[in-house]
Amino acid sequence: MGIVWVAMLAFGAVWAVCTRGPGSVAAMSISSAKEAVQLCLALAGSIGLWSGMARIAEQSGLTAALAAGIRPLLGPLFPDLARNSKSIPLIASSMAANLLGLGMAATPLGLQAMQQLAVERGGRPPRRGARPGNAKQTPPEPTDAMCTFAIVTASSLTLVPTTIISLRAEMGSADPTAVIGATILATSCSTAAAVILDRALRKRGRKRR
Repeated sequence: MGIVWVAMLAFGAVWAVCTRGPGSVAAMSISSAKEAVQLCLALAGSIGLWSGMARIAEQSGLTAALAAGIRPLLGPLFPDLARNSKSIPLIASSMAANLLGLGMAATPLGLQAMQQLAVERGGRPPRRGARPGNAKQTPPEPTDAMCTFAIVTASSLTLVPTTIISLRAEMGSADPTAVIGATILATSCSTAAAVILDRALRKRGRKRR
């Protein structure tokens, strides 16, 4: 992947030199770096606001209530998991955070859920500093529950796209929240497609066994 980025940067630099002159590369680099820093500083306030809202939602029990509402759906979605599995609350909390567009909260919860699923699979989560692919520390292959959780998280059904709303507000959009409806529709379709594909591939894999 690094080679692709280097090739794209080299092609862009050569194209700029050929079309706008040698000085254009330095001018555009300085201008882009300035805009990137300004955007990061401007977004700091929005990120702080939504991080505070996420903390309030967590402490007020909103995230826990949403996770509790999701838990009945996890049985059909993860039929291989036991009802008393310790990974179910973590999966529900991660999915609830994604629904609220709180990716910063969903990521650590998702990692904890994957580690717990690895423990229940019979392996152990990798230690800090351990080499990847160590068969003594990680399961030889992911379970169906791991694959389902990964694909559902990647498709990420979202009700409130907080990051996109923050970006639109910073860039001067007249209605930053106008994307909520389109986001719900798009992520609903992506999640539905992910679940259908997961079920189809799971049945196909079982038939091969």
